[in-house]
Order: sequence, then structure tokens, then C-alpha cells
Amino acid sequence: MNTMSRMRSWLEWALLTFGLTCVVWCGWVTAQEKSFQAGERASLERVVAQSVRPAAPRAPAPAASPNHVGKLEIPRVKLSAMVVEGDDDETLKKAVGHLPDTPLPWQPGNSALAGHRDTFFRPLKDVRVGDEILLTTAHGSLRYRIDRTVVVDPTNLSVLEPSAKPTLTLVTCFPFYYVGHAPRRFIVQASQVATSPARTH
Repeated sequence: MNTMSRMRSWLEWALLTFGLTCVVWCGWVTAQEKSFQAGERASLERVVAQSVRPAAPRAPAPAASPNHVGKLEIPRVKLSAMVVEGDDDETLKKAVGHLPDTPLPWQPGNSALAGHRDTFFRPLKDVRVGDEILLTTAHGSLRYRIDRTVVVDPTNLSVLEPSAKPTLTLVTCFPFYYVGHAPRRFIVQASQVATSPARTH
């Protein structure tokens, strides 16, 4: 076997090994994401179920995980994802994250949630003004109506400014199909239109 053939053979094996490694890694990441989402969903369902049925006397109320925020849904574009506290890379790999410097959704003001454009927030590319957003939390169910979508530079933080009325702001990178670190941000802003407080006993 001459040198050129050996190099070609080595390159083929290197590419095959790299490809298999990528497949295994992607599978592991997807499995971790699905497992985390399932666990958070089950935790929320337990809390909500306990809040709507009579509790045993002196029974302790169930608690969600410490960083748990709720379940975000936009029915028309089939978006459904669990939301947890934090906006670091590890958090956003497995859930939508609540930006810690903004109010929680059940508090007054402008609450902001961030998600990756190539996972949980990919459906945002199809949202329209007027679409309904549902947020189920241990503090009750919140319903929003989308007021606007806008594309801004990462340095433009005006969309996170406090608001007098309950507002939900969703943030993801833009363009949606950009390869690498996307240069802009896609913003969805919605006003709260209804709430259903969690029942207490």
C-alpha cells in the first residue's frame, strides 16, 4: 500500500470515528434533555394536582424543585417546554430559562424567558401577533396574548425594561437558521390577559 492509499484509509477511519462520536454525543444530549423535561413536568403535575384536591389534615404541601418555574405553551405553533430559573448554558441546554434579573411570571412587571433557537424556541419563528401563550405554575395558570415580535441587537436591553402591566418577554437568537453564534435577538412580547390562581387549603 502506497503512502497516498494509507493516508486515504486513515482519513476515512478518522471521519467515521468522528461521525460516530457526534451521533453518540447528540443522542446523549437529547436523552438528558428529555429526561430533565419529563422530570420537571411530572413535578409540576404533582404540585398542580395536589392544589386542586382536598389535602389530608396537616399534610405538607408538595414542593416543586427549587429552580422550577413552570410549563410554557404556545398551542398554535406546538411549543411546549418546561421553564426553570437561570440563563446559563447548562440550564438552556435542557430547558427554557427565566432571566434572574427580571420578575417571576406571577410577580408584577416584565418577566423574561430565554431559550435556544435550535431547540425549545425554534417554533417562535412561526408565532403571530394575537397568539395565546399559556404558563402553568405552582402559583396558578397565567394566560398571555402576543402583542408584538421584534428583532434587536444583543446590546439592546430596552425589551427587558420594567413594565407597569404584567408582561412576558421571550428571547432567542436570530436568524433561526444561522450557522454559529447568531448576531441578533428575536423577541416576543405578550401581555397577561387572565390568571387562574392555585387553590390553597
